[in-house]
Amino acid sequence: MPGERLTQQDRRQIAAGLRDGLTYAAIARGLGRPTSTVTREVMRNGGPGGYHADQAHRAGTRHARRRDTAPPTPAPAGAGLGGRDPRIVEEVAAHLTELLMQTGVPQMMAKVLATLFTTDSGSLTSAELVQRLHVSPASISKAVGYLEDIKIIKRERDPRRRAERYVIDDDLWVQALLASARTNTRIADASARGAQALGATTPAGARLENMSRFLSRVSDDLVRSAEHWRQVYSTRPATETGVDPTAT
Repeated sequence: MPGERLTQQDRRQIAAGLRDGLTYAAIARGLGRPTSTVTREVMRNGGPGGYHADQAHRAGTRHARRRDTAPPTPAPAGAGLGGRDPRIVEEVAAHLTELLMQTGVPQMMAKVLATLFTTDSGSLTSAELVQRLHVSPASISKAVGYLEDIKIIKRERDPRRRAERYVIDDDLWVQALLASARTNTRIADASARGAQALGATTPAGARLENMSRFLSRVSDDLVRSAEHWRQVYSTRPATETGVDPTAT
């Protein structure tokens, strides 16, 4: 069955699984399919909250007819796929989108992030995002605005194309971890003040004091670890990180 096209019954089973709150992996196991197949199917057809089996089947049938009759076309130049099969890139992006959504990232924002992550350049224009995701410019504008506000992506001017590019920084996860550590530190400080106000010998005061110490230690460890592993796993050229590329 893996590799065969989804049937209408398969799609109805996917819809039933979504209604029951099953994960993509659980639905895929029930169908005997790869998780990526279910993920791609759902994300192409409205996402977890908008998936309709019969509508998805009609769309899938039309797509299959076009694919069978149309000659193969290469990926657009400059697409940032590095010569890879677009279908593989799409599967990776779809799975990453699902995981980002599970952490609380809204669907369109997760799609934009996943698309940027799976380009070699780590940057795309608004028009390129529209083309990749098959959504309206307004949807892209809203998504990138949200991601800019929370400092996950940044905007750069592309002088060659007279357009703005949206760029995902290699330090994204470091910045996210540091932001989390700062929040934990504020909670730890507030908890310490609360323990002092309530009395450290009272049950409530002792609880707050323990939470303060725990969060302080975890935040300190997180910051040190993030800075250390950023240096170890940096994807920047050696000359940008201050390392002599000729050193042995």
